[in-house]
Amino acid sequence: MDPTDDYRQINLANWNSRVPIHEHGYDLERFRDEPGFLSGVVRFDEPRLGSVDGLRGLHLQCHIGTDTLSLARLGATMTGLDFSAAALDVARRLAADCGADIDYVESDAYGAVDALGTGRFDLVYTGIGALCWLPDVRRWAEVVAGLLKPGGRLFIREGHPVVWALCDPRPDGLLVIEHPYFEVAGGTRFSEPSTYVEHEGSVSSPDIIHFNHGLGEIITAVIDAGMSLTEFTEHRSVPWNVAGDAMIEDELGEWTLRDQPERLAATYTLQAIKN
Repeated sequence: MDPTDDYRQINLANWNSRVPIHEHGYDLERFRDEPGFLSGVVRFDEPRLGSVDGLRGLHLQCHIGTDTLSLARLGATMTGLDFSAAALDVARRLAADCGADIDYVESDAYGAVDALGTGRFDLVYTGIGALCWLPDVRRWAEVVAGLLKPGGRLFIREGHPVVWALCDPRPDGLLVIEHPYFEVAGGTRFSEPSTYVEHEGSVSSPDIIHFNHGLGEIITAVIDAGMSLTEFTEHRSVPWNVAGDAMIEDELGEWTLRDQPERLAATYTLQAIKN
């Protein structure tokens, strides 16, 4: 195996092993039964997204397509891209079951321009837990700029780099920085036998390689790729529990600190327009 491709093969095996768990843990039947149902992530994003009706949109790193389907239900003409063929099989079945015309393409995020062409999209959307799988945020930003039409928009809501740098939940409730905040060569290796939905047993490929990116690195990458920042908002909540008993679930199904939630920027929304 080419050592430069090591992270991709390890992470792909991990995501493939998550697919059957997520297919049963993402409440897909609700999407099938309720034509207006949206994923929790897109429901959170909707006030900042505004109208996407009539836009040609791309969801990078779309996984099994629940957010992609949700954006289509809001009126966008959607394409989803992911490196996991197994995940895309589920996404295609879900879209077909829901009568949604969504084009799904198998590709690594860095290969998106080669797979889809240049300047095709009004909107490039990426959701929670995407950038942490990519080693070079500058390269990612250049891909996004290549995919967007002039005047097209990037929308990303992502886990805050402080959250990715935290250690595992502690019984004393302390928030402790253990892992890199900034981008480091080679990333950080973990073994995670479980995924972020409830399930029995362990995933068959628990090893992963994460890559954190500091806010300055992300924002600078977006600007240097030829996009103008239009929004940057930090949020106190995150869609999964990152601190054990120190967190409580809110009415949107997101998690905030139980005490003094203002201590932690848990996620952020970034929007930019291609110049």
